[in-house]
Amino acid sequence: MIGQVTNSLGSIEYEEDVIASIVGLCTMECYGVVGMAAKNAHDGLWELMKFENLKKGVIVKNINNMLQVNLFIIIEHGTKIPIVANNIIQKVKYTIEFYTDLKVSTITVNVQGLRV
Repeated sequence: MIGQVTNSLGSIEYEEDVIASIVGLCTMECYGVVGMAAKNAHDGLWELMKFENLKKGVIVKNINNMLQVNLFIIIEHGTKIPIVANNIIQKVKYTIEFYTDLKVSTITVNVQGLRV
């Protein structure tokens, strides 16, 4: 369990995979993002993940009831990296807090490569 929201009707517990899937889908909607990157364990290379495996490019941690999100992405060549990263940060923070009521403390965007 990565987070829990409790109200008068009961409680909702969120698993890490659920939050990672939300973050992955939200990130792919941003302009300039080609895909998520996942590290290939046996040779240390980064590879572009298919649409089904978006959560593999996301690491979510819960520290003091606040989420810390690390994203590993591949962006399109010719886009401005700071602008794309800022759009991702704003969209991911808004989406998580709006849909789950969990609070986000930090979002780190790691650009692992460019694709032509």
